[in-house]
Amino acid sequence: MKRISLILLLLVTVAAAIAQQKPYSQQMAQTAMRTWPDSFSVVPGRPARWSYDQGVILKGIEGIWKLYGDASYYNYIQHSMDYYVNDDGTIKDYRRDEFNIDHTNNGKVLMMIYNVTGKEKYKKAIDNIRSQFNDHPRTKEGGFWHKKIYPWQVWLDGLYMGQPFYAEYAKWAKQDSVFDDIARQFINIERHTRDAKTGLLYHGWDESKEQQWANKETGCSPHFWGRAMGWYGMAMVDVLDHFPANHPGRDSIIKILNRFAKAVTGVQDAKSGLWYDILDLPNREKNYKEASASCMLVYTLAKAVRNGYIPATYLQNAKKGYNGIIKEFIEVDANGQTNLKGTVSVSGLGGKPYRDGSFEYYMREPVVVNDPKGMGAFILCSVEMEIAALPKAGAGKKVVMDNYFNNEWRKNSYGVNVRRHYTWDDTENGGFSLFGDIWRSYGAGISSLEAAPTAANLKGASVYIMVDPDGMRDTKTPNYMDEKSATEIANWVKAGGVLLIMTNDTMNCDLKHYNILPEKFGIHFTDKSRNMVKGSEFETGAVYNRTPNAVFSKTKKMYLKEISTIEVKSPAKALISQDGDVIMATAKYGKGTVFAVGDPWIYNEYLDGRKIPAEYENFSAANELVKWLLTQVPKK
Repeated sequence: MKRISLILLLLVTVAAAIAQQKPYSQQMAQTAMRTWPDSFSVVPGRPARWSYDQGVILKGIEGIWKLYGDASYYNYIQHSMDYYVNDDGTIKDYRRDEFNIDHTNNGKVLMMIYNVTGKEKYKKAIDNIRSQFNDHPRTKEGGFWHKKIYPWQVWLDGLYMGQPFYAEYAKWAKQDSVFDDIARQFINIERHTRDAKTGLLYHGWDESKEQQWANKETGCSPHFWGRAMGWYGMAMVDVLDHFPANHPGRDSIIKILNRFAKAVTGVQDAKSGLWYDILDLPNREKNYKEASASCMLVYTLAKAVRNGYIPATYLQNAKKGYNGIIKEFIEVDANGQTNLKGTVSVSGLGGKPYRDGSFEYYMREPVVVNDPKGMGAFILCSVEMEIAALPKAGAGKKVVMDNYFNNEWRKNSYGVNVRRHYTWDDTENGGFSLFGDIWRSYGAGISSLEAAPTAANLKGASVYIMVDPDGMRDTKTPNYMDEKSATEIANWVKAGGVLLIMTNDTMNCDLKHYNILPEKFGIHFTDKSRNMVKGSEFETGAVYNRTPNAVFSKTKKMYLKEISTIEVKSPAKALISQDGDVIMATAKYGKGTVFAVGDPWIYNEYLDGRKIPAEYENFSAANELVKWLLTQVPKK
């Protein structure tokens, strides 16, 4: 018996060691992908159903894909949604006329897939979900009912289910009035449910005050349920991803978020860093530390700090909470599978059988292992903590993307005129959204410059990125490089600026005028183009980094297609050459630094892992380039 026990212990130890080779986000994602390989069923053995739970997991997995550039995670997301979305855009199991706010949560997953693929079926499905908000029943002051079967009721849960998708759609469709509506949802529910003493928000509010669970004076439910507060916190930080910077509602939500952070950290368990199921009653018998609430609150705090919404000191609360989650709720079984313990399966209000919102009711709900809501929240908070652990070479540094010399426009599928190609906001193949995520993960702020560069508008910029200067093929009125602009940029570099130049092959950008700028640093983009790839002949686009250098110490093989080669003279130096052609070059100029390459080779299509084979390490190269560029910024 002792021998068997020792063998079992050894197996568990080995399995745990294997699991630990990957970040916790990926460990939990692998558990989810094994549990639900083809479709999603909350209860094993029952038919798959359209469920908000799935959306929580898939948004977490989306975060992994963007952070690590592994397309297997994206493929899982699309495969999962394809089970439900038919070719005509109809959605299995989704009924608009149920007016269930939970059923809109997956809309944001479809938004991501559509922005990546451009497939019309996803757009039709998205529009169908979005249309629900047009007729969804509301309270008298405009709050969305949680469900048609729960009249006059607003639950904190519903803010997460509906508002981030509502906001993302509004951003792409330029429905600016929607942001007024979204801000009202958060402002009003806080006004109705916030407890003045603790700052915590009650789980639900009944405008009619007719429900048994509703306080006859306030309409609020009796308790501060942990996961409800988690839903609400995640809703705020996710909505803010899409809010216009100058919209007054943005500031209103940030103020609510700050009050929220103060309240939830006030009830965080001092010893474990975790949160209880009923937040303000830690010492009451039967109350327990709950996994999903703890994960959601860690995610909210960490993301809010990363984006500058709340003071940086709250990151310590997030770290303490995350360490507590790992210690108390994470286990690795004998098969090497990472599991999450301690999630309450469900807690609601009203319904049949009736849920009265009492403490006794919350304590009766079963606590389970690997509940999808908890797993999804764990993946989300793990991604945030993995980002937080990255070195923050970009802290306090501003990265500016040129949108003047590259100034292409198109109408998107919502009929809105938007910039295209190599912009931070563009999530399609030719966009730089993933590149922007990398900069932010290292602590840098990103912005765009839509005017000609001057000493005044470049002031405060640490890194200036110029990509694919327009020619007549790109726009009828291109902004060509001229001596004045080139001098302004060169003076900025000389004073300590870091300049990243990415052109294109001579057929797809203007080099005739543009060379005025790089020639100031000893760099000239030639009319010779190479790596002219036909179809999927990827090896034609292979660029080998055979000798580790200051920029790329780990990356060995990259993919660059249809590039202009470079000629260098002092102060420029060739960084990577192939077959006698200079592919990448650097230059020191005064106190500043220049990096030049003849292709916009780190746009989404070549970072997301979906198209080019895994042997091409563009994602790794982009990370190394970002880190190097940030280290070139002179210390103040």
